[in-house]
Amino acid sequence: MADKTQTIRDDFRKYLFSCIRPFYEEPLVIERGQGSTVVDSEGREYLDFFGGILVTGVGHCHPKVKERTVDQINKVQHTSNFYVTEPPVALAKKLAEITPGKLQKTFFTNSGSEADETAVLVARCYTDNYEVVAMRHGYAGRTTLAMSMIGDSQYRLPGAGLGAGVVQVANPYCYRCPYGLTYPECELHCARDVEEVIRTSTVGRIAAFVAEPIQGVGGFIVPPKEYFQVVAEIVRRYGGIFISDEVQTGFGRTGGKMFAIEHFDVEPEVMTMAKALGNGMPIGATIAAPEVADSIQGFSVSTYGGNPVSTETARAVLDVIIGENLVKNAQTVGAFLRRRLDEMKERFPVIGDVRGMGLMQGMELVEEGKEPAPHIVNQIFEETRKRGLLIGKGGTHGNFIRVTPPLNVSRSDAEAGMKIFEESFEAIAGA
Repeated sequence: MADKTQTIRDDFRKYLFSCIRPFYEEPLVIERGQGSTVVDSEGREYLDFFGGILVTGVGHCHPKVKERTVDQINKVQHTSNFYVTEPPVALAKKLAEITPGKLQKTFFTNSGSEADETAVLVARCYTDNYEVVAMRHGYAGRTTLAMSMIGDSQYRLPGAGLGAGVVQVANPYCYRCPYGLTYPECELHCARDVEEVIRTSTVGRIAAFVAEPIQGVGGFIVPPKEYFQVVAEIVRRYGGIFISDEVQTGFGRTGGKMFAIEHFDVEPEVMTMAKALGNGMPIGATIAAPEVADSIQGFSVSTYGGNPVSTETARAVLDVIIGENLVKNAQTVGAFLRRRLDEMKERFPVIGDVRGMGLMQGMELVEEGKEPAPHIVNQIFEETRKRGLLIGKGGTHGNFIRVTPPLNVSRSDAEAGMKIFEESFEAIAGA
């Protein structure tokens, strides 16, 4: 088995792009998964608390999802947008029912990157404006336009020919406020500065403001509750619409609400989603208010967008999330994880900040003076792996640990994961 694992690692390095960089000193080769666990090519089992970058929201190989996926494959796998099948139509109807406000019409694609591209396109058509406001530390995908909206240099790849028409505004990153202020005495300076950016760094009229309600790759940065209300008013006053990027935060991930933006009492004109919607099947979706969606007057097609297999899988995923009340489970188990992480912060000085919502929790590791400590994150990764736990990381400095188990994670698995975390931090502290 060890020889097989090494052969796969060697072939990975030889035949795949070197820009693909797996976690860990020796890449983990995963062979199968079920529920909250995965098994590697050597038979070792791990709790999966990262879920393929917040994708396997209902766990690996959920029996109800798997059954309906196979059933659809046995009916028809692909037709293209030139014909109509039931799964994408039924899924679009369901999305209209569960999303907030006036969101009603959907365009299906293959990924979050494409969903964000579609959102900007429809915003430009609807407003007849071009420039887009995005947030520092944000992530939008790997297409050229999506990379242009990323607020982190490590993902804005050289040679990509990044498009014009995107300006960045400060993020409500209270732990590291770019203005050196403290909430709430700051009076939301970062939000109010959006108007100054529009007036000085654009033509004075914009197409849209694009934001993750809680940034994923950026390190689970959670804004003050009133932040988006202030920004949305400014954006609309200058001709733009609000695009809520729910690619990582959607479908109950933040607990208590189906979508993260609902925690902030703002209704977007457009919403994008992907990842957990397909639970591993490739799918992206852009949903908009009817008048916004209908502003695209030309003809547009996505060859695989609305694929009947991906959309039927997504319908099954939503049925599981709703039927098993996983939005509530994310809230309940998420509160337990947060309590344990806060307790660990009191024990281990290296944990500078704990933040997130629901089952989207994490911690920023620092040294003295809030100096980012990515090297300690790497040590924690190796320690948790040895003990059977897989986690994620992010943040501009690579010093943020992401904890995102599936929405149906049990309390016992959550407790086991936190025990491994504590043992790993103790090992580092005693080293």
